[in-house]
Amino acid sequence: MDIGDRDIGDSPLLTDLYQLNMMQAYLRTGLTATASFEMFVRRLPPGRSFMMAAGLEQAVAWLEGLRFSPAELAYLERSGRFDRAMLDHLAGLRFTGDVDAMPEGTVFFPDEPLLRITAPLPLAQLLESRLINLVQFQSLIATKAARVMLAAPGKALVDFGFRRAHGAEAGLMAARASYIAGFAGTATVLAEMLWGIPCYGTMAHSYVQAHEDEIVAFESFARARPDNLTLLIDTYDPVAAARKVVALAPKLARDGITVQAVRIDSGDLVALSRQVRQVLDDGGCRDVRIFVSGGLDEVSIDAIVKAGAPIAGFGVGTALTTSQDQPVLDIVYKLQEYDGVARRKRSADKQTWPGRKQVWRRHAADGTLAGDVVSLDGDRQDGTPLLAPVMRAGQRVQPAPSLAEIRARAAAELAALPPALRDVTVAGAYPVTIAPALRALTAEVDRRIATHG
Repeated sequence: MDIGDRDIGDSPLLTDLYQLNMMQAYLRTGLTATASFEMFVRRLPPGRSFMMAAGLEQAVAWLEGLRFSPAELAYLERSGRFDRAMLDHLAGLRFTGDVDAMPEGTVFFPDEPLLRITAPLPLAQLLESRLINLVQFQSLIATKAARVMLAAPGKALVDFGFRRAHGAEAGLMAARASYIAGFAGTATVLAEMLWGIPCYGTMAHSYVQAHEDEIVAFESFARARPDNLTLLIDTYDPVAAARKVVALAPKLARDGITVQAVRIDSGDLVALSRQVRQVLDDGGCRDVRIFVSGGLDEVSIDAIVKAGAPIAGFGVGTALTTSQDQPVLDIVYKLQEYDGVARRKRSADKQTWPGRKQVWRRHAADGTLAGDVVSLDGDRQDGTPLLAPVMRAGQRVQPAPSLAEIRARAAAELAALPPALRDVTVAGAYPVTIAPALRALTAEVDRRIATHG
């Protein structure tokens, strides 16, 4: 498909038609003053106690490259939907606005803006669909990964989910989001190439099945791929296969090859890991770790860990990259101010708090999160402000943080969660207070709406 010299993911046509429809209407009616839109969630998905922000870097990179290619403009002209003034406007369109946002890896809660766009109204409106698309998904997956981290402290966690992700971009971004949340790495090779995320891989059952003898399969694989060697032992009988690993390990060791781990991908993982651990230990392979996978999520991993299973790490696939139990995060992007005047939506169950806002976070003496206050930007509250300048007049304020820095922030955020938010089996509550100044502005906007309709 020819959309010009760009990747499909960079196209501004990855949007809903009504954004372009409104753009033309705004331009025709002269509604081009500065607007502020904020992105937030109204409520947490069932079973969630918090969310983790991710995807900001991809959003900013998309804004930096925002432009319509000649091929895209030609398509819009052929569609017959838009007038010449609109097409000419799009030909020169670039992002010239401001971005304020919570840094990636930050924990957030309902009614808290995690990103604000301030730009001319037609431009700010156009951005909605793709920005939600980019931030919603990675935040959803980072949260899922964070929950797995809470369920398995001290364990090695690897993203195994690319093949079940809903598309190539989703699979790739899931690798990034889970790494932000603290996963050790991913099985997705391109994620290592793009971002340096450690890449892990073992072997499939098909490799074992292609050989007549399981121990021959193990040895041939070990000699072909001796580094970080992990052998898959549940193609037939994992306990019997563990005995074969014990028999093979000294032979490999004489040639400088070390079996690092065995992987079990099915069955009763608690019982099997105990049996395999016993076989390995009795056979002098105490340093060989047990890694498991197969339909795991944070709840099943929590149960395995609490059972005391001798498992060193987990591969998490489908449940992670689809956020299987809660596959969507209802992030919204709403107009909060236009031409210096606060705006507010009052639809039933979808009301918004008006104006440009900030979130202040307080910590208890032990460093745990104690409560957030949402108020107007500039209405200073106790605590640390969470939204920071990211772009001004279309330019980054500072270079993007490294993935290592983002991971460190996420780790600190998870470490600071109070006990009520750490249990992955029960949703906990966290206090988010709406400040008096914001409530007063809301009442003022309501009076204005009542007067003018």
